[in-house]
Amino acid sequence: MSILLVTGTSTGVGKTVVTAAVAAAAAAEGRSVAVCKPAQTGVGPGEPGDLADIARLSGIDRGIELARYPDPLAPDTAAARCGQPLLTLRETVTAIRELGDADLTLVEGAGGLLVRLGEFTLTDLAKELDAPVLVVAAAGLGTLNHSELTTRALAAAGVRCAGLVIGAWPADPDLASECNRVDLPRITGVELVGAVPEGAGAWDRLRFTETARDWFEPALLTAHR
Repeated sequence: MSILLVTGTSTGVGKTVVTAAVAAAAAAEGRSVAVCKPAQTGVGPGEPGDLADIARLSGIDRGIELARYPDPLAPDTAAARCGQPLLTLRETVTAIRELGDADLTLVEGAGGLLVRLGEFTLTDLAKELDAPVLVVAAAGLGTLNHSELTTRALAAAGVRCAGLVIGAWPADPDLASECNRVDLPRITGVELVGAVPEGAGAWDRLRFTETARDWFEPALLTAHR
């Protein structure tokens, strides 16, 4: 089993769509895929969350969500507000390892790297699982700072970075975006391994799955077989 964790440089950079795209690309190669969303916030009981979006786009419907909180806040704060217990590292690791019969298990975090998913961060989870982290970054102004902070935090924790992916590459990129595509790997020392087209989250499944592999460098998928 290969495990790949997905985080972002901040909230709203496209983690869920990137997770769906990696899932679709792996499935297109004939691999079985499972997805774990440890903590879902801002969604009420019975409402579709990130796993539903991933299934809608990629066709991968094997997923587990360990905790759900109605307020759109960091999971630890959202849990405290509704009186639910915090997720523990042990229960989360156990749930992910129970998906071990899948060729690839994707784990989507919440917000940025150091957001508390419960009693732990995604960095803690990556260390416990000995798994790499894929970082989803924005295209435009500000992304160099956010991306370097994130990749430096991973390096300081001794966690492998699987690469950077631009979560929403604009159809008509501005000067900052064009420069950032060159500067991101130079500044962070981490390879840029993909870019997902802006708006791809609204595509139908056929279009999404037929093109997802084209958005990533082949090395990303071959490294996680």
